[in-house]
Amino acid sequence: MRPITLDPLFKSIRTLDGVGPKNATLMEKLLGGEKIIDLLRHKPIDCIHRGYIKPLSSINREGIATTKVTITSHSPSRRRAAPYRIMAKDGDQPMDIVYFNAPGQWLKDTYPIGKDIIISGKIEFYNDKIQMLHPDYALPPERKNEIKEYESIYPMTGGLSPKMLHKVIDHALPVLPSLPEWIDETMIKKYQWSSWKECMTALHHPQSSKETLNDHPVRTRLAYDEALSRQLAMQLVRAKFKKKKGIAFDGFDDLRAKLLAALPFDLTGAQQRTLSEIDTDMASPHRMLRLLQGDVGSGKTVVALATMLNVIGNGYQAAMMAPTEILARQHAETLQPLCDAIGVTLTILTGRDKGKDRQAILDTIENGKAQIIIGTHALFQDSVAFHKLGCVVIDEQHRFGVHQRLSLTDKGTAPDVLVMTATPIPRTLTLSLFGDMDVSRLDEKPPGRKPIDTVLISNDRLADIAEGLKRKIAEGERIYWVCPLVEESEKMNLANAEDRHTLLSQIYGDRVGLVHGRMKPLDKDAVMQKFAGGDLDILVATTVIEVGVNVPEATVMIIEHAERFGLAQLHQLRGRVGRGSDKSSCILLYNAPLSETGKERLKVMRDTEDGFVIAEKDLELRGAGEILGTRQSGLPATYFISYDDHRDLMQMAHQDARLITEKDPELTSRRGDALKTLLYLFEQDEAVRTLGSG
Repeated sequence: MRPITLDPLFKSIRTLDGVGPKNATLMEKLLGGEKIIDLLRHKPIDCIHRGYIKPLSSINREGIATTKVTITSHSPSRRRAAPYRIMAKDGDQPMDIVYFNAPGQWLKDTYPIGKDIIISGKIEFYNDKIQMLHPDYALPPERKNEIKEYESIYPMTGGLSPKMLHKVIDHALPVLPSLPEWIDETMIKKYQWSSWKECMTALHHPQSSKETLNDHPVRTRLAYDEALSRQLAMQLVRAKFKKKKGIAFDGFDDLRAKLLAALPFDLTGAQQRTLSEIDTDMASPHRMLRLLQGDVGSGKTVVALATMLNVIGNGYQAAMMAPTEILARQHAETLQPLCDAIGVTLTILTGRDKGKDRQAILDTIENGKAQIIIGTHALFQDSVAFHKLGCVVIDEQHRFGVHQRLSLTDKGTAPDVLVMTATPIPRTLTLSLFGDMDVSRLDEKPPGRKPIDTVLISNDRLADIAEGLKRKIAEGERIYWVCPLVEESEKMNLANAEDRHTLLSQIYGDRVGLVHGRMKPLDKDAVMQKFAGGDLDILVATTVIEVGVNVPEATVMIIEHAERFGLAQLHQLRGRVGRGSDKSSCILLYNAPLSETGKERLKVMRDTEDGFVIAEKDLELRGAGEILGTRQSGLPATYFISYDDHRDLMQMAHQDARLITEKDPELTSRRGDALKTLLYLFEQDEAVRTLGSG
């Protein structure tokens, strides 16, 4: 149960004074939530210094200022579009206050002649005279305290005024409770952190613009709280996963020897090292929960097969789940010849299987005749019953959260789990996605894989390149042509797949296919199958082909507006070629002139094929928010954490969380009790529920 002290924070913002239905709806849209805590986590991006100036004659430059003036006269406009001027002075220094389209009576009431008024806004010079256009504040002197010296600037939404948002936040701040301290005392002293409540108050009432920077103690404290809540949640779920007794698999040698004999190549050092780590995990009585990061073409599939053979040799089944049907079928085609050679039964189950055929497959899974079962998430539907599931391999599912990863394993009695990704992730960010998992890296490519020749060419030569593909096609090669957009956009002058398909079809007729994300999955698969089978020579696509598509005959990758893509994405796209025995090339078409960052990015692509080097460079050039945005890799949205500025904090939080769960796994100590409050504060309720649940 959530601690009672937090209840006021989880009430609706509609319970706050001054929040009517219209403003509540706008705020909920802005905040992405409707609770008071959502409002208080809405952090300022900057602040305005409303420095008080006296006398007015000391002003010598434009900028935001607050000053006291005496109103001397009004000069209403005769024409509707003309300005309404209010003359004021400070001593002998004159000044104009200017409004457009403001109600005359309101101006007379707000600026009574002969009265002193405190105004705050942007000072400008017009015809050598000081003026202020539409002041932000105009108050009698006794209300001067309503104007803060430093005023927060927040991200906003249309229809909601900054004044309204400030007012509601000020109504919400008194709700903040004093909470027990969950951070270790030595860290508090080392980083000079104030309490959570003091930092939350300072977040909204900064005393200098420095307080809005990510490296200020107010921001680092709040970022650490969030990082610790996330890492602790991961570790608690991991502990629950590990606590459930696993299966100790042994005797891997028989089937492993058959696999090695069937392979037309030797395993790389990285594959051998990774398999040793996996074998150690699987031989222990604790469940394996391991991430396998492998660059494009590094041989993850062979490692996955060897992992699955570990359980099959012990009389269990193994399941391999892919994100799409086409990828599942591709895995099946790759693994079938090896399984035949070893004497292992492989079957595939996807959404395409219906009626009697589907039932026949389900029967072989339930009676244990199917030893390796490959499929999409359909594998985990209620209708699928495994005979004896010992291992689950999840391919390209870094979009899954921690709890989803665990739910996939409910079909078996504590099966081991191997999660694979071909998206190289910088080391500093791996924790944010996979802090609950042990990590292996395949950082070598199998011998014999030919390098891909990468060239940079200006978009001006597009017509020549389109014509020049005739020679490649005559030699039996296939070509990918990638565009950033599906269709023409009024907002962006970029190549779109539909136009490019039309252009290339004029040259190559019906030998050109088109796939993009708006197509139905079955239609997309049909075009992909035609390309893989040789019925199409050119495949025009958006980035839907970025992951996992395997056509060994495809030797040319053309990417238009390459400067618009991130390095990690360019690397994934390039990895679609170079999969066969023929020499492959990647043409990066760009629009000149390139920015310095654009030049640097494309140069990195030309100079290296190492995905891990590219990932680190992408992090350096673009920042984590872009390279691992929610669309690309599911990096969680954050309130206070900056993935660029708080990498050290995330590492510290990871280490702290591991120590906590080792020393106090049920969070029963005094600090443990405070940490439960932290978990509830950041809505990690699921993690709290794992405590004591076995």
